[in-house]
Amino acid sequence: MLVLSRAEVEELLDLDELTDALARAHVELSAGAASMPPRIAAFAGDAGLLGAMPAYLPSAGLGCKLVSLFPGNVDRPTHQAEIVVFDPENGSPVALMDGTYITAMRTAAAAALAARTLAREDARVLAILGTGVQSRAAQEMFPRVRDFAEIRVAGRGEYEDAVRGADVVHATTHSPDPVVLDDWLEPGVHVSSVGYNAPGSEIDPAIVARADVICIESRGSAFAPPPSGAPELAGLDPERVVELGEVLAGTQAGRTSAEQLTLYKSVGVAVQDLAAAGLVLAAAKARA
Repeated sequence: MLVLSRAEVEELLDLDELTDALARAHVELSAGAASMPPRIAAFAGDAGLLGAMPAYLPSAGLGCKLVSLFPGNVDRPTHQAEIVVFDPENGSPVALMDGTYITAMRTAAAAALAARTLAREDARVLAILGTGVQSRAAQEMFPRVRDFAEIRVAGRGEYEDAVRGADVVHATTHSPDPVVLDDWLEPGVHVSSVGYNAPGSEIDPAIVARADVICIESRGSAFAPPPSGAPELAGLDPERVVELGEVLAGTQAGRTSAEQLTLYKSVGVAVQDLAAAGLVLAAAKARA
């Protein structure tokens, strides 16, 4: 079995290919070609949790990520992960690789893919809220999908100044309270959120209420109970949302006018990890 360290995964994961790999994965997921149950987790008291995220994807194979979330960590990442890839024909383990870097980059890449799909064509100002791992990953991935003239990165106390006048607003915090308010948004803005701190939310509920398009990765995951679902969408009719793969495949409409407010709410799904791991594994085999 191939074992790949974080340094090797960082070297092998082609970030220029990652967004398109995620696009293929989401189209397969929404078409019903993938197998992916909602995330489950074991809780280590109040300190954190260990989640399990298995999936099968025709374009990337069979695998599972184990991911820990310990919000109180200060000397190491709050999210740490390992990914195991299996042979989909006989079930034999093929590779074990660090999943911490993959988790960060696939989350940012999926949000960037949603922005490429839903933001206005003339979007030029990007606001990234937060200064942690996901903020840095977004700074790496979003410019790969759009030619932004200005990128604003905001920490606590700076959120409003960053959001006002922005065309794309990407929230990456662990805040239980909104860091982006509906009143700050201009018409036609695309908003995305990857932060999670149930039962709170980093985005204003008014944004969810008035969004013309609400895009998610998977209805089965977004509307599942914790630790899988999005608390922002609790009580919402699942038919009110569209899946990213549906928009990419053209089976559901995305943005249809420049004035619409679009929202992408991520919970993070296993096919994203598997798509990224597939790129790493293919690169490792090509290098051998």
